[in-house]
Amino acid sequence: MKPTQPTELTFWDHLDELRKTIIHIACAVIVLMLLAFCFKEELFGLILAPKEGDFCTYRFFACLGRILHIAGLEAETLPVKLINTQLSGQFLTHMSVSFYAGILLASPYILYQLFHFISPALYQNEKKYSRWLIFWGYLLFLTGVLFSYFLIFPFTFRFLSTYQVSQEVENTILLSSYIDTLNMLSLMMGITFEIPILTWLLAKLGILSADFMAQYRKHAWVVAMIIAAIITPTSDVFTMLIVTFPIVLLYEASIFLVRHTVKKRRTKGEN
Repeated sequence: MKPTQPTELTFWDHLDELRKTIIHIACAVIVLMLLAFCFKEELFGLILAPKEGDFCTYRFFACLGRILHIAGLEAETLPVKLINTQLSGQFLTHMSVSFYAGILLASPYILYQLFHFISPALYQNEKKYSRWLIFWGYLLFLTGVLFSYFLIFPFTFRFLSTYQVSQEVENTILLSSYIDTLNMLSLMMGITFEIPILTWLLAKLGILSADFMAQYRKHAWVVAMIIAAIITPTSDVFTMLIVTFPIVLLYEASIFLVRHTVKKRRTKGEN
C-alpha cells in the first residue's frame, strides 16, 4: 500500500505547506492568547485557586478525613501571601500565562494541523494509528495536567508554603515562583501519563515485551515511589501514595497494552 500523496511535492512545495501550517497554528494561538488575556480575573482565579483554603481538593479530603477519622486532612486557611518584586512583573506574568493558555486551548487544532501536514506521506494503516496515537496521547497528557492541578500541586503548595526552618523566617512567595512550580508539576505529570503511549510504541517496534515489564514490576513500583517522592517533596506518606497509585496503575495498564500489541503482531505475522 502506497502513501496517500497523489503527486510528488518538491522541496519548495513542502516548505510552502509547512509555512501555511505554521501560520495557521500561530494565528490560532495568538487569537486564543488574546481571548485569555481579556479574561484576566477568570484566568488567574483558576490559577490561584489552589492556594485558597476552601479549594475543592482541600474540602474533599477534609470530608474524607472526617469520614475515615484521619487526622491532618482538615481544610484550613493557608497563611501565604504572593508578592511581585518587579515593576513589569505582573504584566509579564499576565502575558506569559495568557500565552500558555492560548497554546493549551489551541492544542487540538495544533495537533490537527501537524497531522494534516504529515499525513500525505503516511501509509493508510499509519494514518489510522497516528489518529489514535494523537487522540490518546493528548487525552492522557491532559489527564496528567488535571491530576497535577487538582491533587499534586495543592498538596505540594500546602506543604512547601507552610514549611519553616525557624519561626523567625516568614514565607512570602513570589508570584513567578508559584506559577513556575504549577507549570513544572503540570508538565511532569502530563509526560508521566504518556507511559502507555511510550510502551505501545516500543512494543510496536519489537523493543519491549509484556514479560519483561512483568519481570521488573517490583523495580517499576520502587521507581514510581521515587518519582512520587521527587514530585511531592512532602513528609506526608498519604500524599506520596496518591501520586504513586496512578503511576503504578499506568504501568499495569501498559503491561496489558503491550501484551495485546505483541499478540496482535504475532497473529498478523502468522497469517
